[in-house]
Amino acid sequence: MFQRLALIGCGLIGGSFALAAKRTGLVREAVGYSLQAASSQLALERGAIDTIANSAGDAVAQADLVLVAVPVGASAEVFDALRERLLPTVLLMDVGSTKVDVVRAAQANLGERLPTFVPAHPIAGKAQAGMAHADADLFVNAKVILTPLAGTDAARVRRAHSVWTTLGAQVIEMSAEAHDHRLAAVSHLPHLLAFAAMNGLARQRDMRDSLRLAGPGFRDFTRIAGSDPTVWRDILLANRDEVLQQSREFRHALDQLEAALRADTAPALESLLEGASTLRSQWRLNDSDNDNDNDTSDEADPP
Repeated sequence: MFQRLALIGCGLIGGSFALAAKRTGLVREAVGYSLQAASSQLALERGAIDTIANSAGDAVAQADLVLVAVPVGASAEVFDALRERLLPTVLLMDVGSTKVDVVRAAQANLGERLPTFVPAHPIAGKAQAGMAHADADLFVNAKVILTPLAGTDAARVRRAHSVWTTLGAQVIEMSAEAHDHRLAAVSHLPHLLAFAAMNGLARQRDMRDSLRLAGPGFRDFTRIAGSDPTVWRDILLANRDEVLQQSREFRHALDQLEAALRADTAPALESLLEGASTLRSQWRLNDSDNDNDNDTSDEADPP
């Protein structure tokens, strides 16, 4: 058990973490801080935290567990604000959807407290944002990726594993670089494509007439285009090189489909569609928990 959790950012992910940590007995008490006073107040009212701190530094001063649940673009600012108040024995984690940039921010701003940091990314979320939708069950059967730094001691990494497994998550460990490469393929690029699809539709004069005919397939494909634009601006820019590489891979695949259409070659087109369909079916069979991944995992409050 941890004596005190300090929650920096009282949004969906942070709030869900605090609710789950208190319900499971992982923490004895929780203190929270957010620039958005309403979020902190709601976290207090819902029992996610016991006390509202006046600053991020005050929140972490006596905490043995700290969760930074803010947009990735705010990581450097938050780490700088926390550095002087962190206990040397603390376990510090984040929940950012990109990891290389967060690690760099930690290396530049945490100073001698850098070894306390175990970067984390819970692959979980909801379509609805904010503390109002926080859920103690959010991480049950969800995947959580840890990307520990070379200088982080093994005991602290084991504690991080234990934290997330206590909340019901399946923990995976990899490098920050591997994380960003793989998430670019299965999360960041799909968001980019969903945004692009909606923008492409918006340019057409009969857009509203087309939308009246949209069914479940369109809703499934474009759901993530409703994600927070500011959050996804930061994620896409933070992982720009990997996203652009995945965009090139997608463009090549699209070129193949378009070539088959232009050539009016049904066998070639069907072969390409069959390959995609088979891969999708195999993934569904092998990943029974994929419906828990709503890809809004970086929904968080400003620091």
